[in-house]
Amino acid sequence: MPALPSVMRQVYFDGAGGPDVIRIGEAPVPAVAPGKVLVEVVAAGINGPDCVQRAGRYPAPAGESAIPGMEIAGRIIAVGEDVKDLKEGDEICALVGSGGYAEYVLADAALCLSKPKSLNLIEAAGMPETAFTVWDNVFTRGKLKAGEIFLVHGGTGGIGTTAIQLAKAFGATVITTAGSPEKCAFCKTLGADYVINYRTHDFVAEIKTITAKKGVNLVLDIVGGSYISKNISIMGTEARLVQIAFQQSSKAEVEFTPMMVRRQTLTGSTLRPRTLAQKAEVAAGVRDNVWPLVEQGKVKPIIHATFPLEDARQAHELMESSAHIGKIILLTGK
Repeated sequence: MPALPSVMRQVYFDGAGGPDVIRIGEAPVPAVAPGKVLVEVVAAGINGPDCVQRAGRYPAPAGESAIPGMEIAGRIIAVGEDVKDLKEGDEICALVGSGGYAEYVLADAALCLSKPKSLNLIEAAGMPETAFTVWDNVFTRGKLKAGEIFLVHGGTGGIGTTAIQLAKAFGATVITTAGSPEKCAFCKTLGADYVINYRTHDFVAEIKTITAKKGVNLVLDIVGGSYISKNISIMGTEARLVQIAFQQSSKAEVEFTPMMVRRQTLTGSTLRPRTLAQKAEVAAGVRDNVWPLVEQGKVKPIIHATFPLEDARQAHELMESSAHIGKIILLTGK
């Protein structure tokens, strides 16, 4: 392997705020550590939590890099002690605690996944965060089963596009919401059975009609706020609501009687603060259950746009505009 440089290009935030605080600078190349691999990053996925971190409301976990970025794809260039089954030159994608918006990053070996043969490294960079999140919340926590009715809000985001494809692959009926005719049509191409334009239709009324008032079995929600009570109202008996973000608000006035009468479950999760062992368990589930579908081309990342590292500000502006369909990728290396 060629000698490593001592410094690398990186993105950093010049304080908390909007995309205008994004800067490009230099940082030392991380030193490989036990249980970790050093990755030459080719591409990094941009995610909503990155924007929240930039705004000052979602700091990197203790001990993690201050550089933003939670998912990457690239080539391993150094392997730490106690690392098995990975070697220099392997092409991988990985979930990282932070540090992805840079030319090099340290990744825990347990959270690295081999690049699927069906994808290039740019496409693979858009998989870890969404695959980990959907597998954990829809299938492990949400317990989605074949034949059930699944509602995912925001069908054209990174989470939504992945959730639609995986839920269909596992035999569920999928309902989703989107904000334009074009986005609704795209959700159909991914396999959604029903798509509701939330700007022109009341999704509560629509879902009651679709399910003959029996309700859905599982809801994956990123909106929160007023959606919380609406979700409960269209959930059936023994149904589950999994909350993974609050785009609208984390507070709501909720009538809980339906939850009691129908024995519903309300839960939620975040992935980033969990222990390495907990994340490794999710990674194993993704490797065993999701990766074979990706290899077969049944599930694929939807890439809306790519930006060079120097244009990270424009990438964040696009993310916050909600004009994209699928993933936004930052190109960090060769």
